[in-house]
Parts: sequence; C-alpha cells; structure tokens
Amino acid sequence: MTTALPPVVSRQEWLAARKALLAKEKEATKVRDRLNAERRRLPMVRVEKDYVFTGPDGELSFAELFEGRRQLYVHHFMWRDEIDSGCPSCTAAAHLNFTPQMLSHLHSLDITFAAISRAPAEKVLAYKQKNGWTFPFYSSHGSDFNYDMHASLDESRQPVEYNYLSKQELNSRGFTDDMLTGDWAANSVFLRDGDTVYHTYSAYARGLDHLFTPYNFIDFTPYGRQEPWEDSPQGWPKQGAVLG
Repeated sequence: MTTALPPVVSRQEWLAARKALLAKEKEATKVRDRLNAERRRLPMVRVEKDYVFTGPDGELSFAELFEGRRQLYVHHFMWRDEIDSGCPSCTAAAHLNFTPQMLSHLHSLDITFAAISRAPAEKVLAYKQKNGWTFPFYSSHGSDFNYDMHASLDESRQPVEYNYLSKQELNSRGFTDDMLTGDWAANSVFLRDGDTVYHTYSAYARGLDHLFTPYNFIDFTPYGRQEPWEDSPQGWPKQGAVLG
C-alpha cells in the first residue's frame, strides 16, 4: 500500500497556509499560558496520612522525600503485575527524562523529583539498579499512597476513580470492571511548609503525554504520532501507540 503524501503547492500557497496555522499555534500558546496561570492559583489539600516510603537507605517520611526543597514532583511509576516488572512506557520515559541534567534544572527552581512505585522495595531498588538509574526511586508498598492518588486502582483499597471520573462514569465510557485495576498513568505535585505536606496537583492519561519528550518532536512532522485515534488524512500511516 502506497503511503499518501501532503498536497504539493507553490511556495506562496504554502506560506499562506503556514501563516494561518501559525496564528492558531500562537493562540494555543496563549491558552496554555492561561492554563498555567490558573494552575498556579489552584488551592491545595493538606496530606493528613503519615505515608512511609522505602528507599536504598531505609524508610522515609513524606516530608523527607523533598530533600529540603519546598516542591515535590512525583512520577507514579507503574508496575505491571502480569510481568512483575516496571512499566515499559515509564521505563522509556525514565531513560529519556529522569536524567541528572533534568534533575539539576528542577533543583535550581526548588523542585525535587521522585519516582514512586507500589511494588515492594526490593523489586523497586533492583529494577533501578538494573537500569543504572540515579534518580530518587521509592517504594510506597504497604501504604495507601498510590491508591489515595488514584494512580493504582483496587476497589478493596479505595473507590475506583481515574482522571477525576467515578467508576460509573468510566464504565459509561467503555472501561469494564476488569480493566479498572492495577496501575494507570499519573503524576502528582506537592508543596511542603515545614513538615506539613500539601497536595497541589495531579494529572492523568493524556494530561501527561506531552511529558514523553519524543512527542514534542513527532507532533511537528507530517505523519504525526501515527496513533489510531489521531485525526489524519486518508492514507496516512497508522502504527499504533508509541507510548503504551
């Protein structure tokens, strides 16, 4: 099957079309700026539970995860029970983004980064060592942390909720009860005032896809991500999701 091509036009016609798209891109940038401004004005919720996390040096309190900084960005590192291993997509993101250079930049803005998984500490630390990672990676095993953040779904631990939708709402969107279990894509942000920790933000599903760095390049290309859900012209290649 021959892959379709964009229409061929004169340079003048292309420039007119590009300028029309540029106007929309600028508006999207302004919308993003307004969203970021609203995000900075969100209220926050005090974290009441005494969560305990385990790292290479033993147990830590929530406040200790901040490493003395005021802000904490948490990547809820998914664990795949069917393979008893870290999620391939989270692993790819870790190799690309959770680098010393990225952490250094966050630290300069008073932000600590940490990956947290519900898997037992020995599995988390072994997976970290296997991949040669140096970023903070903790286990929340035994606590309600992942379930309270709705990054892990288990109705026996917490009523099912994902991306701010109830189980009934998720069911109505085609998610069966069997699907609504295990770990799902999520990141959360916290603010520390002394030893008091506040939850300020969590995002889920496609609210996170711009954090997968290749998308920022791929979206500029003619064929895009080639995912089945994308609105592309007839004949454009479709290869399935890049990020599972």
